[in-house]
Amino acid sequence: MTKSPEQIELALERILPRVAKPGRYVGGEYNQIAKEWDDIEYKVALAFPDIYDLGMSNLGLMILYDIINKHKNLLAERVFSPWVDMEEKMREQQLPLFSLETKHAIRDFDLLAISLPYEQLYTNALNLIDLADMPVRAIDRDASYPLVIAGGHSCYNPEPMAPFIDVFVIGEGEEAILKIISTMRAAAHLDRETQLRHIAQIEGCYVPRFYDVDYHEDGTIAAITPNMPEAPAKVMKTIVPVLPPPVTDFIIPFVETVHNRAPIEIMRGCTRGCRFCHAGMVTRPVRERPVDEILDAMEEILEQTGYEEIALLSLSSSDYTHVLELTEKIGQRFGERGLNISLPSLRIESVSTQLMDNLSNSRRGGFTLAPEAATEKMRNTINKYVSHEEILETAREIFRRNWRTIKLYFMIGHPTEDLEDVQAIIDLSKAVLAEGRAFHGKKASVNVGVSTFIPKPHTPFQWEAMDSTENVEDKLRLLKQAVRGAGLRLRWNDVRESAFEGFLSRGDRRVAEVVERAWRKGAIFDAWQEHFKEDEWMQAFADEGLDPRFYSHRKRAIDEMFPWEHIDIAVTKRFLTQDFLMSQRQETRVDCRNQCFACGILPKLKDLRRETPAEAWQCPPVSKISDRKKQSPVRIPVSSVS
Repeated sequence: MTKSPEQIELALERILPRVAKPGRYVGGEYNQIAKEWDDIEYKVALAFPDIYDLGMSNLGLMILYDIINKHKNLLAERVFSPWVDMEEKMREQQLPLFSLETKHAIRDFDLLAISLPYEQLYTNALNLIDLADMPVRAIDRDASYPLVIAGGHSCYNPEPMAPFIDVFVIGEGEEAILKIISTMRAAAHLDRETQLRHIAQIEGCYVPRFYDVDYHEDGTIAAITPNMPEAPAKVMKTIVPVLPPPVTDFIIPFVETVHNRAPIEIMRGCTRGCRFCHAGMVTRPVRERPVDEILDAMEEILEQTGYEEIALLSLSSSDYTHVLELTEKIGQRFGERGLNISLPSLRIESVSTQLMDNLSNSRRGGFTLAPEAATEKMRNTINKYVSHEEILETAREIFRRNWRTIKLYFMIGHPTEDLEDVQAIIDLSKAVLAEGRAFHGKKASVNVGVSTFIPKPHTPFQWEAMDSTENVEDKLRLLKQAVRGAGLRLRWNDVRESAFEGFLSRGDRRVAEVVERAWRKGAIFDAWQEHFKEDEWMQAFADEGLDPRFYSHRKRAIDEMFPWEHIDIAVTKRFLTQDFLMSQRQETRVDCRNQCFACGILPKLKDLRRETPAEAWQCPPVSKISDRKKQSPVRIPVSSVS
């Protein structure tokens, strides 16, 4: 199945006229980087295991693309999952998966880096590896194959994908991927296991084959034990002390993507402590960009891309310390250009009237707020307290400033929730609509989005069980009956798909057998409702003698060992346990910018502050690593590479 770029190009000329959206597969877009292949020492394929239309909006992929390609002796090229029609043609023609920039087969690269931001991509990742003409199991790939690494938020519980990935990057990848590249270049002459023994010493790098998992008779975890001296008992996440410069020369896609805008990450991390929020726990500490850096990046983006919308991204954009200064200066500098500024994540209690006024010159879409729950009891339980009147006052001020649509996001299935709490969602949504009607009459509208609670790893709710499918369906039925009519629109997550995400996000290493079995039965594009094969997944669980409800719908004992116990996010289990117990008493914590609760991140932060910004994300030097059998373990320093 190995083919040259020329052979791949010829095959594409025959195939592309017969598939939907051929622009997904041609490359050559404005701002792409295509280096001279033969002049480059080390080559990385950056993969997003879903279609181009989604992957091209993934900021993480573009950050790594930018960082790697800044080094003259490295290159990064993109690869996405082909849609089902293209995959059929590729398999018919024995055409291997290829990169967009130079049409080289993925087998020709030194490193395949797969982004796994959510669990529904697992079977797509296996399919991507298989389409690249590589064995899906890591143990079957020797040093003649590209090293396969994976990173992203779903990798904080890597066990359901453990047999398929050589190395998981736990935490932030900007620094870690350059260290991995440097180590692999220095160890290129060694066998794969020895290479991995070196990589296991890099902070944030988890090599699954170096850990054994034992189980109790009831199926719970008994022990997770390293089987190599280089493997740490706990893999500490890697943290970037200073955010690297923002990407400004975004590739302009050939087909319409899910987000037609340029993103700038203005802040990373969150201090609010919402108990259901995986991202808020694993991305600590908070790091903010300077206002001038953001403004200069916006200027460059407009010059180099032509985008008309820029999204200022963070977990809670209105919590950015300088948000008022930033939005005011954006208005002064870009106000006459018709630029649309999007702040897609706003906290009700930190949205001020001045912030609304600063955004008033931006072209108006909807204004998004996320109360998550509609009663005081539930807001206390999830540690997202905001009063009913604060919500209505914020809505009133938004509508007063001529926004006509407010989007409200809620979650159902929270611990201790009952139908009265769901009825409160209906009442609050109608009350917000009434505020809009006072200003805009029938032109006012409220869009209500509802998702199902999933007790994610590394959160205070990781001990909780998912609400039963029957209960969630009853709650959705109530919402569907009441949140409708003029001005009200309801969107909700499919209950079955939420349960699917639940058992994958909470699975142990045995679930990997289910993932592979489901993929071999034809499960791909699980995030796409029309392709989700629930029956095949249930049969795969049955074939492996496992019950998905064991993972998703079972409350955990306080002393149970989790499948992700050996993954250290620098937030202590002691802190998470305390917060879980507080939730049961409906006790809340204030924003930890105002009071430290000793979550565990501060000692890690002190270590990071001893590093200089330059050292924090530069690539290590390349020097040949000797076979470990002949030399004691080597700690690879951080310095620079050309």
